[in-house]
This record gives sequence, structure tokens and C-alpha cells, in this order.
Amino acid sequence: MIKMASKIGLVAALSITASLVSAMPSAAQDVELRIGPDGVRPVIRDRDRDRYGDRDRGCSPGEARAAARDEGLRRPEVVRATSRSVTVEGMTRNGPDRITFANRRGCPII
Repeated sequence: MIKMASKIGLVAALSITASLVSAMPSAAQDVELRIGPDGVRPVIRDRDRDRYGDRDRGCSPGEARAAARDEGLRRPEVVRATSRSVTVEGMTRNGPDRITFANRRGCPII
């Protein structure tokens, strides 16, 4: 009886371990192994850095105009662009209006 219980426990432990090990690679999708002259080394990639490079793109004038159109400005025009903000002027139903965006990715409104 004890021999049978130990076998069942061993089978249960092995099946739990196998299920945990099979789930691990799905959690580590951005890890790759590179083989080179210095041996095998793991490389952890950052998706945003691969897509946009090492620099912070900021808010381009085109993106600022598009965001201003989404906010309701007609004929938006970038009137000032600094390292911290991008200012866009345009027309609304009530007349001329101005929106200032932060010079960060996604052009958040200040």
C-alpha cells in the first residue's frame, strides 16, 4: 500500500513539474540566445527599443496636427515646437483656438 502511494505521489509530482516547465517558454518570449565567438549569451530584447530605436521620438508636427484634428480643430497649423511642447493653432466653431501638446510619444495634451 505504501509502495503504491509513493508511486502515485511521484507521478503527481512529475506531472505538475512537466506542466509548469511547458508553460515557462511562453512567459519568456523576448529572450533569445546568441551563439558567437564569446560563447552562448542570452539577449533580452525590448520591443519598443527595437521598433523605435534608442531615442525617444517625441511628438512630430504631423502627429500633433493629427491629434489636433482629433480634438476638433480645423486646418491645424504648428506655430511653435520646442523640446518640451508643440503648440498647434486652428479654427473651431467658436473661432480660433490653440492646443499645446507635450513633446513626448503619443502627444499628450498639456
